[in-house]
Amino acid sequence: MNIISIQNNIGLPKYKQIILSIEKAIEDEKLIKGDRLPSVNKVCLAFGLSRDTVLLAYDELKKRGIIYAIPGKGYYVKSIEITITQKIFLLFDELNIFKEDIYNSFLKHIGKNVQVDIFFHHFNVPVFKKLLNDSNGNYTKYIIMPTNLNDIVDSIKTLPVNDVIILDQTNSDLKMFPAVYQNHQKDIYEGLLKGKTRLAKYKKLILIFSDFREPQGMKLGFESFCQEYDFEYEFITEFTGKSIALGDLYIIPTDRDLLLVIENGMKQNLKLGEDFGIISYNETALKKIAANGITTISTNFELMGEILANMVIKGTKKEQIENKSALILRNSL
Repeated sequence: MNIISIQNNIGLPKYKQIILSIEKAIEDEKLIKGDRLPSVNKVCLAFGLSRDTVLLAYDELKKRGIIYAIPGKGYYVKSIEITITQKIFLLFDELNIFKEDIYNSFLKHIGKNVQVDIFFHHFNVPVFKKLLNDSNGNYTKYIIMPTNLNDIVDSIKTLPVNDVIILDQTNSDLKMFPAVYQNHQKDIYEGLLKGKTRLAKYKKLILIFSDFREPQGMKLGFESFCQEYDFEYEFITEFTGKSIALGDLYIIPTDRDLLLVIENGMKQNLKLGEDFGIISYNETALKKIAANGITTISTNFELMGEILANMVIKGTKKEQIENKSALILRNSL
């Protein structure tokens, strides 16, 4: 028990004294990787503490990846890297350049001594649930990108409510968690409204929309705009094999479809921005110059990563922050 020291009336909570004692023992090499810690009951009896106090200390060390538990046997040293102050579980839907921008910005602003473990659920509900179940209790923060998956709210609610932040898409079932998110319904409506004078020359607005991946708000906002301002419109799930008609304007969430539309326009000898138009979702550096400039509706992904880092650092409770979007006009419209 000489590795743990508890003092009264020093203004430091006793659970924190336990944490500091174990960190000091690791630093002084009194504890090494694989060593067993004193049992919860033994610490309680030695210092007259409640089980909750000792468990709070051990759980904090567990979340930071310093110790681990074997049910029925006790707690053991997992890592001697005691400088890690936060261990963060970050769950994205898939890897793309936009997620990379969020991730790099988050790392830039989160500061030192933070470990970020990144995972991907690839729009697969069983994978999503397994990742959450396997990670539960092992991290100080859980940053979750739920996208439009069904039947996952109960899994998210199994995580410590004060340690969860929702990223990119949220809904009323997740209102108890802080979030930084895009308002897709509002963003596409206001983006199209801003470009309305340029839209007037097109005969039909076509949204390429996959119910599997894309947020429903995007579809609702597009439909609301077209109906309110009397634009002919259409939804298609993908572009493959489609011929472009004169006066078509495509709103394109994915870069795969963007490439197909541009290629098809070239094959048909159509001039982008005159014979047909494109609005792409999500800004990238390449879209500034590709096809003489692609108009985009986009949120600021770097800002999203910065806001996310600040929420983790400040421990913001229940705040849901809408990340702003903008229409960036170029020659494709």
